[in-house]
Amino acid sequence: MSFSFCENTNIAGDNPDAGSAQDDENNNPSLSAFLSTLVPVLIVSFALVTLFLLLRRKFKRNYQPRTFLGSLRPQERTPALPSGLFTWFGAFSKIPDSFVLNHQSLDGFLLLRYLKIAAATCLVGCFITWPVLFPINITGKGGMKELDLLTFGNVVDKNRYYAHVFIAWIFLGFVFYMVARESIYYVNLRQAYLLSPLYANRMSSRTVLFTSVPQEYLNEGLLRRMFGRQLKNIWIANDCKEIEELVDERDKVAMKLEVAETKLIKLANANRLKAMKKGGQTDGALGAADEANRESGSVAAKWVPIKKRPTHRLKPIIGKKVDTINWCRSELERLIPKVDALQATHRAGNGTFIPSVFVEFFHQSDAQSAFQSLAHHHALHMAPRFIGVNPDEVIWKNLKMNWKSRVVRNIVALTVVALLVIFWSIPVGFVGILSNIDALIRLAPWLGFLNKIPDQIFGVVKGLLPAILLAVLMALLPVILRMLARFSGAPSLSAVELRTQNFYFAFQVIQVFLITTLSSAASASVTRILCSPGEAPSLLAKNLPKASNFYISYFVLQGLTISSGAVLGIVGLVLFRILGKILDTTPRKMYKRWSTLSALGWGTVFPVYTNLTVIAITYSIIAPLVLGFATIGLYLIYLAYRYNLLFVFNSNVDTKGLVYPRALQQTTTGAYLAIVCLIGLFGIQAAPGPIVLMVVFLVFVVLFHISLNSALEPLLRYLPKSLEAEEESLLASEEGGSAPSSSGMGNGVPYDEKKHNGFSAPGVHPTTKDLGPAPHKKPNFVTKFLRPDLYTDYHTLRRLVPRGFAEISYDPVVERDAYYHPSISSQTPLLWVPRDDAGVSRQECRHSGKVIPITDEGAGFDAKGKLAWDEENARPPIWQEKIYY
Repeated sequence: MSFSFCENTNIAGDNPDAGSAQDDENNNPSLSAFLSTLVPVLIVSFALVTLFLLLRRKFKRNYQPRTFLGSLRPQERTPALPSGLFTWFGAFSKIPDSFVLNHQSLDGFLLLRYLKIAAATCLVGCFITWPVLFPINITGKGGMKELDLLTFGNVVDKNRYYAHVFIAWIFLGFVFYMVARESIYYVNLRQAYLLSPLYANRMSSRTVLFTSVPQEYLNEGLLRRMFGRQLKNIWIANDCKEIEELVDERDKVAMKLEVAETKLIKLANANRLKAMKKGGQTDGALGAADEANRESGSVAAKWVPIKKRPTHRLKPIIGKKVDTINWCRSELERLIPKVDALQATHRAGNGTFIPSVFVEFFHQSDAQSAFQSLAHHHALHMAPRFIGVNPDEVIWKNLKMNWKSRVVRNIVALTVVALLVIFWSIPVGFVGILSNIDALIRLAPWLGFLNKIPDQIFGVVKGLLPAILLAVLMALLPVILRMLARFSGAPSLSAVELRTQNFYFAFQVIQVFLITTLSSAASASVTRILCSPGEAPSLLAKNLPKASNFYISYFVLQGLTISSGAVLGIVGLVLFRILGKILDTTPRKMYKRWSTLSALGWGTVFPVYTNLTVIAITYSIIAPLVLGFATIGLYLIYLAYRYNLLFVFNSNVDTKGLVYPRALQQTTTGAYLAIVCLIGLFGIQAAPGPIVLMVVFLVFVVLFHISLNSALEPLLRYLPKSLEAEEESLLASEEGGSAPSSSGMGNGVPYDEKKHNGFSAPGVHPTTKDLGPAPHKKPNFVTKFLRPDLYTDYHTLRRLVPRGFAEISYDPVVERDAYYHPSISSQTPLLWVPRDDAGVSRQECRHSGKVIPITDEGAGFDAKGKLAWDEENARPPIWQEKIYY
């Protein structure tokens, strides 16, 4: 059986045509597969970009909402671009990336910077590797053809491997330098951002969240003695299960009433318009103001029969049918007082405490001191601690966990992630095998019918189909990983995103890269390895570089279709335009769809492009051509995200840029994989000299990396006291005053309890004044690149952060309720219904208003009787101003 199998596969030495199988393998049409991928992807991308250019002018809400949307403050908006088909390119290119930092978010700015730095790194890699390695590989006499000719696998002479070694030293050393340089840049930018008045005066910058707090420390008096006079406010988290259920029920009934009232008003208006068309009497509207005072529903009854009024069953199918409006009013009369009473009880501190406490300090420096200090003498008590947590991002149910349950949940979450990695390998491995279908057919002859498929279609199957299948598989993961991050006990949405970033990156590297690469290389070699096990090392050495052809197609797919699809946003356009007309049956739903912008999940966006960079770096020496396609792909993706972050996307979760240093650290995975792969390939080819040199380099970069992380880790977590005092002095001098005598940035009352204007510390006020000349002369490119510690230092980057963006002040009620559970601070919702000419809405507002706040301002019906609201005003009665916590 085995002899027959080897004979059928034409292994050398078995018959006179021994070389034919090897020739077939070497003649793998990599160029044909690449072109078969490139052509359809180019066509699709061109169509998507053309469609975007055409639709962009017509659907301003979908493609330029940040230029005019009323739900955004004026300072959050982006200047509108010219309306021409191509004339906007110039204006778009002139907007700096820092505009995102100043008008949207630090995370968005750093995403753009990462994509730009990744593309630049790959471009430099092309300049370093191509002039040396392409000639070495092409003349390597390995007998390979087409794109495989450019890879490490085509080199036979072991002495030529020294070229790969020294080029690896140069390029991978450059990668580590870029990581160090960008880490320094981020540290300085973070310090400038967090110490700026815009952030330092916020309540969240002065508030520390302590989790796993022992029962005896859930006492305000004890905590005040513990933290002293620096402490301003304390919120001990409560068990709010009962009140949360009541608030949810109240809001559900309120929205049910709003829908029913709107339905009744729409029905009455439609019937009135029908009567007008038939020439009937419609003078009922003349006395609408007087009739608003009459019996409830009397105006609507003129146009809507009693049987047509909105009704529902108290239980599905078998429940009693009731009038929805009357039932909701009676339910709200019962629920609203009950909720108000429970809220007052919790505010008085009479609830059941759970082991988490929010502690607000007068000054940012005091909060930093508490955050950096060991709060409790027992391990894992009053820890972990978090600072800068926005109340809107808190995951309240996770605050109930004590340290034991948090440890167990972490272990369970990590175990589940590990299991997912293992079992997800099966479908992802199949995709990798599919990318090398020629070898699969040789291994399983019954698949020979696939050879009958036309070459063009077969090329698409080999090049494009695996990339699409892989993208679809990976799209299923983010929801699962976010659930696991929440389950593990992350107390805020930003913490969930950071944990998801780690989980998802592990998946990306293991599944999208390693499993696919190894399965593709193994499937290309398994037939000959089975028949000639002794040839396994040399076969793997040749076929591992050939797996890079799949990633060339992958970069083409990501760079062209992902970027063009991202700017087109066809799914969002369809959902907004079509589903909006079907599902938006009330003014509230219409306004929410209009005013809500798409947001990015940082924990799943960064790992995708970090992994692309890792792939490019890993293959930089083995198959340098990948770097070229990575440069183009990453830059196109950068342009797409640049447009969307400036004109379309919003940021709902703020990690304070912490996703960036994590992405930088994860990028080094590519350098380590490249080194390990080269050591392995040199070992397979029995080249001791190159092995020793690469091992020496590996030891060097490990020591360098450890030293770098040791130096930077505290700066990524804490703010230095030296800069706090310096920032106050600089702000005071910019305002024309003297340096303040008190220490600490932040809003609130200083230690001597003197009152100050607003909430700023003495001498610390948001300023829009000119910052004066730069702290140093403008350097040339090389000097600036080599000295990030000097030319991207704190004093330079503080000129980049937002200034005069918003006045940070808080209403006393907002400040009192900031860190209460939302159910404790939740107000009875204001209902919003459309106004009609018959006066139905006015009567309904008068009678429902006795139970719950309701208005019919800012919404009505157009000439055709369709529901409409005042989009030009863009701030309807239910609009709420954003609070900068």
